[in-house]
Amino acid sequence: MAKTMWNAVVAAGAVAVVTAMTAAPAGAATGGVSYSQVSVNGGKPIVIGIQEVVSVPVTFRMSTTRTWDWQPLFSLYRGKLGSPESDTLYSAFGASDHACPTKGRGSCVIDDGVLDIDPRYTIEGNGYAGTWKSSAELSLPGGDSVFTDLNHPVQVQRATRVTVNAAPEPVVTGKTITVTGKVTRANWETHSYQGYAGRTVSLQFKADGASSYTTVKKVTSGSTGSLKTTVKAAKSGTWRWNYYGNSTSGAKASTGDHVIVWSGVRVMHAR
Repeated sequence: MAKTMWNAVVAAGAVAVVTAMTAAPAGAATGGVSYSQVSVNGGKPIVIGIQEVVSVPVTFRMSTTRTWDWQPLFSLYRGKLGSPESDTLYSAFGASDHACPTKGRGSCVIDDGVLDIDPRYTIEGNGYAGTWKSSAELSLPGGDSVFTDLNHPVQVQRATRVTVNAAPEPVVTGKTITVTGKVTRANWETHSYQGYAGRTVSLQFKADGASSYTTVKKVTSGSTGSLKTTVKAAKSGTWRWNYYGNSTSGAKASTGDHVIVWSGVRVMHAR
């Protein structure tokens, strides 16, 4: 059964719409609407954790010869648009009406749209990670709607976390520094972060006074997501782990752990 659920709130010229759709309702109008200049999250993947609401910027231009009685609604779906078997990533979409009025005719621009995704209520399993399609719904007088595939794929990823610890600190030049950490990934079914095994993670170093990190070596995470390696102490600076992500998991770098390296020579002062 096709669903369209939305609740509109208009205040001080702003329009907020909660929307979720799986398919076009029976008898929906078609054609006469086109979209261009579509941008979702600036072209970056949408990375979602286990409880934080993710707000995604959405912009596009809509042109039509028809009259509408609600500005276009944006959503993400998989499968065939208009099919009862298609999946929808339930979300809330809102935009102001300064450039795209609630009622109108012709063309308008959504230049400040925001798609809010709450993983506690909208993500039904880890299988939601991957590539989604984007669509827009334009409501017409009389209860009809035009559903349009925007031909704009969007990558949805499970959030990752990475920790780091470098020890001992301080350390004498030439001695061994042990760098440990852990890479975990959001599990949308248990609503927790779990160890991410078999990941290639870069150990990076930024010397004091430097402006960027340099990769020193790469390490594969263990069965619980654990990371561990050793390096020789050469100069003071900051160590971190950096995971570059994949098609279903977001990229993430740990915070830095600063280690002071000293010569170990004691200076004796005369009394």
